[in-house]
Amino acid sequence: MDDQGIRFLAAALAVGLGAIGTGWAQSRIGSAGAGAVVERPESSGTILILTALPETMVILGFVIAAMILFQ
Repeated sequence: MDDQGIRFLAAALAVGLGAIGTGWAQSRIGSAGAGAVVERPESSGTILILTALPETMVILGFVIAAMILFQ
């Protein structure tokens, strides 16, 4: 495999593994958050923030992929 193929593979892994991790985290946070909001409705703002927080992993993976591809 040449250098360009390895770079494409590394960029795909950076975004793909970040997306898988984000989906796994959000599924856990979402189900726990739904139960928490049922018990304490005033915690909905906190749960919303906690649900959106893992998205930073995908954004970071995208930035790393861009750095790999455009160096």
